[in-house]
Amino acid sequence: MTQETQDDFNQDDELYEHYSFKAGKGQEPLRVDKFLMNFIENATRNKIQQAAKAGNIYVNGTAVKSNHKVKANDEVKVLFEHPPHEYLLTPENIPLDIVYEDDTLLVVNKPAGMVVHPGHGNYSGTLINALIYHFENLPMNSNERPGLVHRIDKDTSGLLVVAKTEEALAHLSKQFFNKTSEREYVALVWGNIEEEEGTVEGHIGRHPKNRLQMTVFPDGEQGKDAITHFKVLERFGYVTLVSCKLETGRTHQIRAHMKYIGHTLFNDERYGGDKILKGTTFTKYKQFVENCFKVLPRQALHAKTLGFEHPVTGKFLSFNTDIPEDMEQCLEKWRNYAKHQELSEE
Repeated sequence: MTQETQDDFNQDDELYEHYSFKAGKGQEPLRVDKFLMNFIENATRNKIQQAAKAGNIYVNGTAVKSNHKVKANDEVKVLFEHPPHEYLLTPENIPLDIVYEDDTLLVVNKPAGMVVHPGHGNYSGTLINALIYHFENLPMNSNERPGLVHRIDKDTSGLLVVAKTEEALAHLSKQFFNKTSEREYVALVWGNIEEEEGTVEGHIGRHPKNRLQMTVFPDGEQGKDAITHFKVLERFGYVTLVSCKLETGRTHQIRAHMKYIGHTLFNDERYGGDKILKGTTFTKYKQFVENCFKVLPRQALHAKTLGFEHPVTGKFLSFNTDIPEDMEQCLEKWRNYAKHQELSEE
């Protein structure tokens, strides 16, 4: 997102760009309020219509009403007189679980439920709000986010490296770009994966109909290349615990890749994993799964291991965290269930 620094739209006041989207080549004519609903997380149609009424929604540089039809290749922007909230960063005294720290960088174990950086609908309580309270003068990345080298989803727990200096930010970012960093996740997925290990390859990009989801484009004509290596850790019959090593770091990569091969993450609401995808029709089983969902009210994904070369010493550092309690409790339930199933079948 960029800030409007000049009067491009014949307004007297300076305007700030909050959102900018380009309609695809195959875009059928669609009302701009419905179009934006597909793109902006947590937005209501009423809010979008209010923005249009106030003259804040532009298509190809012209302010439009909410019933304006967006067509192929149109540029849609949402502009306001105030900067986006993510630029108005407020330090907040939120405790951090710091696994490692020196003068150059720190490694944080992020809890599930914490958003990494402020954005639409989440302007406080984020990791960034905590970081700028605890650390001064963190370097800004290309998206104006202090210290961030990479990110993980709100409801994914686990390890993140944060840069304290410009040099560290550049060095670490290059490692992630060149795929020399190491990232291993642990995931519980629906179904019994037949292979002991394997690799998922497939370009990942925004889902054409549900813009809050990512999807796999096997022909490679859309999206960005993505590679995930997986290995089975434990089998529980209807679900499988796997280790996933990332060769690339696309948004929702593991979530999209595992769904693509028919093994959606357990309790991943956005990708349909919060339904019973495998198992029996017995009421007791349904109750068991619902109890697992209550114990683990999020996708079963944890960023367990993180490795990278230290920007100053050149030494390769590797960090490992325990699986968090909510996920461990869920796994224990499945272990007991699987044992019970084995006993009843003998």
